[in-house]
This record gives sequence, structure tokens and C-alpha cells, in this order.
Amino acid sequence: MQKEPAVSADQMLAFETDCHLFSGCGFEAPGLHSFVFEPMFSIGGFDFNKPILLALVGTLAIVWFFWAAFAKPKIVPGKLQMIAEAGYDFIRRGVVYETIGKKEGEKYVPFVVALFFFVWVMNLWAVIPLAQFPVTSIFSIPLGLALIVYVVWVGLTFKRQGWTGAWKNFTGYDKSLGPVLPMVMVIEFFSNLLVRPFTHSVRLFANMFSGHMLVALFTIATWYMLNGIGIAYSAVSFIMTIVMIAFELFIQVIQAYVFVLLTCSYIQGALVKEH
Repeated sequence: MQKEPAVSADQMLAFETDCHLFSGCGFEAPGLHSFVFEPMFSIGGFDFNKPILLALVGTLAIVWFFWAAFAKPKIVPGKLQMIAEAGYDFIRRGVVYETIGKKEGEKYVPFVVALFFFVWVMNLWAVIPLAQFPVTSIFSIPLGLALIVYVVWVGLTFKRQGWTGAWKNFTGYDKSLGPVLPMVMVIEFFSNLLVRPFTHSVRLFANMFSGHMLVALFTIATWYMLNGIGIAYSAVSFIMTIVMIAFELFIQVIQAYVFVLLTCSYIQGALVKEH
């Protein structure tokens, strides 16, 4: 049975250029359809669409930035090298050293720095003109990143603590807990090995998803109400759009920071034998 359209065939929606308040057309708020893109082209069963394009361009931009900054480093750094060094040093000292420690953490700095800048740039696409879409609002992207961290964490735990020590780590084994130990071990097992990659990814996904929805809502509403007396409402909606974009810029950095902070916390937990 074919689904009925939300509006009649001759009725325009809010995202149409000629559709405004009091003009007889309907307002369609952004929804899940705002996160679905037609494939640009397909190779076999793989569809190449806008989020994939943004992810690819963002990755190449990050690689180019650090290559250009450090390909020929100077004692007195230029502007590009100075910016790259500041970003690298912030993650190294402010996240890795503070969480894992300098001695143990140094080897993980490149991984964490790459992870931070990738997440940040994927978030940043939300406010870039023409792109205007956070790649991390597609759940598979944060989930994929979280699974990479999960594999690193689990592998490191077994490597550092051995088979028995790793399972004690995963299950929170502590003889001093007495009778409640079995219950604690079951909870810790599910929390660490099954739930952790989901919570790690959904925190980033949910913030980017909801932020994009709010920005899209106020943007569409601004254009829709730009008619007659509705101009006053449109002005308020426009101000809210600017406020939400500014707030999103802040949230984008915070979410990238939180993602790598949790990553370092997991790595640190793998290196410590007793919790």
C-alpha cells in the first residue's frame, strides 16, 4: 500500500524557495529525511553520497594541514606550523599526559591527536557553507570510531595484563566485595564489553544529530516566516539561528574533546592492573 504524501501535490513545502507564511503552503519541520541523501554514484553495492564525500574531503584536509605544517619544520615556526603545534601540544599535554601519564601516554599521542581532529572536522562540517551537515550525525561514523577505540582498548588490555588479568579488569574482579562480587562482575562485564562502544558513540552522535536538527529548524523557519507581519517572527528565528550556530561551534569542540578524553580513560584503564 502506497504511503500518502504529507501534503497535496500542488502544495509547496517550507523548504521551497517561494514558500512563506500566509502564502498557503505548508511548513515541514526537519526530520529523519534531513539525514538521508541520494547517492552521487554507486560502485557495486556501495553508494557514494554527501556524508561520504564530506568525510573524504575532511580527511584529506587534515592530512594536508599537518603535512604542510610539519613537512619542513622550522626552529622559528611559521603561522601554519604554530597552529598545528598548538593543537598537537594541547591534546598531548591537556588530554593524553593528564589521563595516561607522560611516560605511558607518549606512544598514544599520534592516535589520539588524529582521532580528535577527525571528529572535530567531521563535526565542523555542520556550519561550513554548502556542506552544512555534521558527518558524525550519521550513527555509523561515531560507531566506527568507537569500535576502533574498543579494539585498541581490548587488545591493549590482553597484551598488558594477560588473559586472567584482562578478564579481571573487564569484570571488575575484587575479592573484598564478598557476596556481591558475582553481581558486580556480571554488571561490569556487560558495561565494559557490550555497552561501552555504544555509549561512547551515541554521546557524540546524539549531540551532533540534535544540534543539526535545531539549526535546520530555525533556518527553515526563518525563510518560511519571511512574509508580511511574519518578518518580525523571522527576525527572531534568524537571531536564534545565529545563536545555535555559535553554540554548535562550542559543542563541536567539546564533543571531540570528550570523545578523546574517554578514549584516553579506556587506554589508561587497560594499563592499570588494579581498579
